[in-house]
Amino acid sequence: MMAQDSTLPAKGAAPRAARRKPYVLIRPVWALPAVLFLAVFFVLPLVHNFLRGFGGDASGQSPWFYYAKLFTDTYYLGILGETLRVSLVVTVACLLLGYPVAYFMVRHAGKWNALILFCLITPLLTSVIMRTFGWQVLLSRTGLLSQWLLSMGLIDRPVDLARQPIAVYIGLVHVLIPFMVLSIAAVLRGIDERLEESARALGATKLGAFLRITLPLSLDGVATGCILVFVLTNGSFVTMLLLGGGRVVTLPLLIYQQFNLTQDTLFASAMGNVLLVAALVCLVLQVRFIRRKGVKA
Repeated sequence: MMAQDSTLPAKGAAPRAARRKPYVLIRPVWALPAVLFLAVFFVLPLVHNFLRGFGGDASGQSPWFYYAKLFTDTYYLGILGETLRVSLVVTVACLLLGYPVAYFMVRHAGKWNALILFCLITPLLTSVIMRTFGWQVLLSRTGLLSQWLLSMGLIDRPVDLARQPIAVYIGLVHVLIPFMVLSIAAVLRGIDERLEESARALGATKLGAFLRITLPLSLDGVATGCILVFVLTNGSFVTMLLLGGGRVVTLPLLIYQQFNLTQDTLFASAMGNVLLVAALVCLVLQVRFIRRKGVKA
């Protein structure tokens, strides 16, 4: 009796390619509503804003008029520098405060991990405006912090910290630090603790094992968290609007003022394009970093 050829499909079984073909044809149809939605409400507005940024002014100026004004005028250069400085300071502060929290969550929190995670995620469910108003109350002249400093004898009269630049940094760090913590914690969970134990067994101290093993392996999470916080800080304006007493003026706040006060929408569009390019550069750097580490994007 001739043995059945193993290359032939079993009787009554349809070829795998034939079974999958209908799904391949249907999948683009399923994605069509989402693609149309993104094209109409996301891509087209971005393209329209991008083109408006090269519109020139009513007197027929060059399409690069607003960009030349933005990058040559000392006032606007100062705004760009302030935007970069605020973004860098907030990113570094979130990293220095967020990394220990993420490390504690993954390595030592145990049963308290769920509570810490809840405390991190819950503020994200609250409006940024409400949280910023909360900081206004806490940092005001009659707020809790000012009264506490008075009772401790550290100051001799109430201070209105809500109108100081430090209030902007406090508010931004409070809003954005969950993104840093969650990005780093996700990578730390994938690092085998036995690597640190092996390093300590070979004579390394706890700090040495952390610096040589854990920290280098967690750089993916650090890079992702830093890019997220940097980009979100670049686009934030509510905190600058409500805190700091108007002393911290960044590009998003200037865009808001251009739309609502001066009504120079073309200049505001040009500023928006600068922020868009900055965000795209950060995303490209993130993809390059991930690919360099050997992870397929």
